[in-house]
Amino acid sequence: MKKSLLILFLICVGVVAGTLISSLTASIPWLNWLSFGSTFGLTSPFILDLGVIQLTFGLTLKLSVAVILCIALSLLIGKAVSRW
Repeated sequence: MKKSLLILFLICVGVVAGTLISSLTASIPWLNWLSFGSTFGLTSPFILDLGVIQLTFGLTLKLSVAVILCIALSLLIGKAVSRW
């Protein structure tokens, strides 16, 4: 359980750091390759109307090179620090 939470935390740190790096380097010509990526998922939300309650489901993932690199780097640093 503790190991799973650590891995989830490290992935979240990698996603946040990668998104920040991706947005900061998008306008720099020689670093804009870090912001190259793809978006996939449910582009229009799925709506379930039951009369009394209406549920809206949607999920979109935006992956870039910086996000993938930061996730891998954070997992490697976490493994080195905690000695899984």
